[in-house]
Amino acid sequence: MAALRFVVEPDEGKSVWLAGLGVHFKIGGEETGTRFSVVEHPIEPGRLVPPHVHSREDEFSYVLQGRVGARVGDQEATAGPGPYALKPRGIPHTFRNAGPEPARILEIISPAGFEGFFDELGTVAETAAGPAEFLQRRVELGERYGLGFSDEWVADLTARYGLRLLGA
Repeated sequence: MAALRFVVEPDEGKSVWLAGLGVHFKIGGEETGTRFSVVEHPIEPGRLVPPHVHSREDEFSYVLQGRVGARVGDQEATAGPGPYALKPRGIPHTFRNAGPEPARILEIISPAGFEGFFDELGTVAETAAGPAEFLQRRVELGERYGLGFSDEWVADLTARYGLRLLGA
């Protein structure tokens, strides 16, 4: 296990941009014995993260800035800075920037490992020949990380809230 840093500065760590969602890597699994990892997600206004389900990890999101909406299973909520959203493995979920200004969440992933998906997806975003190739490679990458995508709620959420799906 790598030594856990005592302080992680706001500008520390690698970052990737996924056409509407950023990923700032803050604490990696190698620092925590794979118990958890931490990333920050800046989210553009009007963006919806594709609905998905994790088979290996739970996610805990803390709203730092803006307004964030989430759907976890059949439940929906919207919150400003302060609350946590729990997204357990095995339950489909999605989240969105629910306000007119940029939003930002802190994501705790347990156990660690899924942060590698974001790292690899950043490379896919930079190298894909176009949207169709990006989506195909995202699905393949998701399968390797125990992540499944669904379009089940996309039409309803994009129409109801005037959103654009991430990457669109």
